[in-house]
Amino acid sequence: MKISTKGRYALRVMIDLAMHRDEGLVPLHAIAKRQDITVKYLEQIVSLLSRAGFLQSVRGKSGGYRLVREPGEYTVGEILRATEGKLAPTVCLELGPELCKRRQLHGEDCPARAFWSEFYDLINDFLDHKTLQDLLPPPKEP
Repeated sequence: MKISTKGRYALRVMIDLAMHRDEGLVPLHAIAKRQDITVKYLEQIVSLLSRAGFLQSVRGKSGGYRLVREPGEYTVGEILRATEGKLAPTVCLELGPELCKRRQLHGEDCPARAFWSEFYDLINDFLDHKTLQDLLPPPKEP
């Protein structure tokens, strides 16, 4: 399993918005500058995040983006799935065992399927127990 640039940048966008949530709406160009990502690529990412219901967007001169929920209410897993789809390490876990070529050809499950299934469960459990809040830097002392 490899997380694409889109997934990694989505996480960076969400962290950036969480860090700047007290500023209200955050313009896309400000995120792009801080994260060194093109506005054009960010538009694709925020579109996915908005469709997933993670962001509020307001168009216009004083528009921008903000988180819909508190950072502790987003899991890393749900953010990555919004951009990556399923995070399955094998095709049979992504598509389902009925589409496994081994099962279609031989009428049996792959002996390694249980291993991959356990691995997939570990990945999901880890990502679903980490929140956006967990990724934020600690607050600076006054």
